[in-house]
Amino acid sequence: MSISKILNSLDKSWERDDILLNIKKGLGTDKIVNEFLVKNERKIKELNSLLRPEDIDLLNQVEQLSTCESKLINEIKNLNYLRNNENHHVLNQKNIMPSNRVSLNKISSFMINWSNKFVVIALLTISAIALSKQAWA
Repeated sequence: MSISKILNSLDKSWERDDILLNIKKGLGTDKIVNEFLVKNERKIKELNSLLRPEDIDLLNQVEQLSTCESKLINEIKNLNYLRNNENHHVLNQKNIMPSNRVSLNKISSFMINWSNKFVVIALLTISAIALSKQAWA
């Protein structure tokens, strides 16, 4: 099986909506990841055997991107928390409700779409590199 087929299959197995539902149900992230690894063990081992050093470098960059996104989400959440505390303080003083609030769903949707696009581009790049190397070999 080719890298692109394996990656597409793994991508279909990692349904973000299902994962979010599992998180909402109280499943821990470690359990979610472990279940995914168990379900897709054969594909992951095959993918790992096909990866070259430059592919590993790209995966490391994708991991760093995910870490950056996580930090960004955390910062946005912290800013929102601080703003809500300030708003709460002002509301207690003035007894009014703020009229404009950014929907958390919009922020979540933005982060998911942004992350998905980058991961898809990264996976396509890995596939293109692998295919071009095979063509020149």
